[in-house]
Amino acid sequence: MSLDLIPMEDLVDSYFAGAYWGPRKESPEDCARRTSAFLTLLASCDPFLAHWYKPAKSRKDVRKHPLMPPDMPTLAEMFRRGVNREKGGPVFEDLGFSFWFDNGGTSRDCAALRIHCGGYAEAFSNSCFLSLPSQGANAERIFTASVLADVVRSMALAWEPEWVAALSRTHRDLDDKDGKADVWLGWVTYLARHRGSVPPLPAPVRIEPVEDKGTLIILTQERFTVANPDHVALARRVRELLGRAGLMLLISS
Repeated sequence: MSLDLIPMEDLVDSYFAGAYWGPRKESPEDCARRTSAFLTLLASCDPFLAHWYKPAKSRKDVRKHPLMPPDMPTLAEMFRRGVNREKGGPVFEDLGFSFWFDNGGTSRDCAALRIHCGGYAEAFSNSCFLSLPSQGANAERIFTASVLADVVRSMALAWEPEWVAALSRTHRDLDDKDGKADVWLGWVTYLARHRGSVPPLPAPVRIEPVEDKGTLIILTQERFTVANPDHVALARRVRELLGRAGLMLLISS
């Protein structure tokens, strides 16, 4: 069903955070080093994000092989196994490496990481995607501006991406109906410094530097939800201002 046919107050938000960057040739060891730095930073954001495990064939075995504290040789080997290749064929080195794992939670109370790193093919997109729990006490604690800002900041520092967004899937689908956006505007967004200067933005938006790497944009201190028309209108206005400043594409409504 199209989002346009669902009353705004009935739309449910589930949140994620994603970091994205273009072609960057890196080895499995490089990817492991960045992952280790990210997991260490992530652990300080919230206790639920401090425990991670190697992939297991069965959910009952998921907590048998912890990845914390991060072990560089183990992480490098996991990336090495995640090389892109055709079955029985050669390795596609320019497509980099992939590694998927989670924190051992149950279906709606689980965090998972999907990392694509080291790809350097033309127009290739590397990424670090963090899915978050959708229900329960952990979700309630994590879905705050302060925790998500820490998560986004951690992604920016560890991966040095072009941009990062922490947002709800519902708002992403509402804001980018045709899949044309070059950057998703989240409840919390990070833009790398080289993209340009962030212009003054309307209250209650907060703008914070991330060392010398870029800028953090936090739309609201209260939980951003598409059920609140003021939040949706604020996001649309901020995207318009960032688009005029050349920081992201303008999207016609």
